[in-house]
Amino acid sequence: MLLAIDVGNSNTTVGLYDRNDQLVFLATLNTDSGKTADQISIDFLNLFQLYHQTIKDVTGTIVSSVVPPLNFMLGKAITQLFGKPPMVVGPGVKTGLNLRMDVQTQVGADLVAGAVSALEKFKPPMVIIDMGTATTIGVISEGHIYEGGLMLPGVNVSLEALSNQAAQLPMISLQKPKTLIGKNTIDCMRAGIVYGTAGMVDGILDRLVEQFPNKSLSVVATGRNAPVIVQYCRHKIVYDKYLIMDGLLTIYRKNNR
Repeated sequence: MLLAIDVGNSNTTVGLYDRNDQLVFLATLNTDSGKTADQISIDFLNLFQLYHQTIKDVTGTIVSSVVPPLNFMLGKAITQLFGKPPMVVGPGVKTGLNLRMDVQTQVGADLVAGAVSALEKFKPPMVIIDMGTATTIGVISEGHIYEGGLMLPGVNVSLEALSNQAAQLPMISLQKPKTLIGKNTIDCMRAGIVYGTAGMVDGILDRLVEQFPNKSLSVVATGRNAPVIVQYCRHKIVYDKYLIMDGLLTIYRKNNR
């Protein structure tokens, strides 16, 4: 079995795949860069107990991380639990991507995993939108070339900034707005953040379509905020909850044939 781990700024996603490459469980933990290796090990042990799985069945692990301070302790925990260090998405790992970036190591490991997965499922040219702590937009052209992308504050970051900077605005959760035109403060905030983000995504996609004349652009979205936002976008966007996890699985298989 393969344990895939995606460490994000806010959450860490853990997925377990069986020998038939079927997802056995998908779990989410809070990302805490201050945790020790023992604390991380306990988290993993609890997950396996919760989902009635056995640690000894794991034959490999792979990690994508955008939180460098956590990497050492995470690697130590994985090594002591499973007997060998994890494969870490980064330089030296085969992905099949051609990164057309000024500094290739600056491309987040999660973006690489998402791009690898998207290329298995969709036809380039394509746009990949990951709505997490930050909203990242990656562009892949034909020939498996990662052209680059855009990065902007995530939905929750924008909401927190709005509440923190405006004395009379409360902290709210991200939910579907009741209507476009809100009738109270909370409804106005929800309508603004959801329709505003959807409009921003549509506007960026309009401009990206212009970069690929006479081409059909595939668009896929992932991340915890994507299900709420995508349904209000006017462009056709496919939501894939498992995009990064499946990408980690594919990368592991590419390097362990």
